[in-house]
Amino acid sequence: MLPRLLLGLLLSASLRGCVVYEYEHEFWLRVDGSGSVSVTGTPKLWVAFKGLGRADDPEGTATREAARALFERSGLRVRRVTLTQREGRPYLSVSADFGDVNRLSGSAAFPDIHIGMRPEKERLVLEGSWRKPSSSPAPSERDGLMAVRFHLPSKVYAHQNAVLGVERGNIASWRQEVAQALEGRPLDFGATMDQRSILGSTVALFATAIALALGILTTVVWMVVRRGRRQRA
Repeated sequence: MLPRLLLGLLLSASLRGCVVYEYEHEFWLRVDGSGSVSVTGTPKLWVAFKGLGRADDPEGTATREAARALFERSGLRVRRVTLTQREGRPYLSVSADFGDVNRLSGSAAFPDIHIGMRPEKERLVLEGSWRKPSSSPAPSERDGLMAVRFHLPSKVYAHQNAVLGVERGNIASWRQEVAQALEGRPLDFGATMDQRSILGSTVALFATAIALALGILTTVVWMVVRRGRRQRA
């Protein structure tokens, strides 16, 4: 019974890792609102969701140069633009840094996403929605999945229906079928997290442990010296 259970868990984990998306936003956030983003998808979906290029010639117009210009025009610092092949199909990917996640919505590079992060009492609240612009043409190919994924900067207290819950401590993903996305169905997402970053909390924990150890060591040395003085007296 136990070997079968372990085998099932391994198969489940491997299937999760094998999910391939036709279109994806992946964010790495910091508690101050800055971070980086990677957008990957087929040229046809770049045309449909970002308005990049033309529907009659997606591979010829949704190019690396056009994608770089789109993101730079939106105020992001582009780090990498790549065009790869997957099963004979092209996929365009852009990685870029931003200074404030709240300023992405409505920019030229993000007509399809509304996103905001705000402090609320002692928490940070992330809220948003992804949706295809109504004016963009929809391609005939509708197979596959699309996703929005966040690498959150701190402890997660709650999330809004993340498909796999909180993964590896601070990753949350939302996804839907490309066909639903092309029909205009919104994909809502959200999470509530700590205002202190994981790195900051770890550093504070280590600093506290070091201070405590030094305090104990100082106390022990002081007691030894004091005992020695008493013995000499």
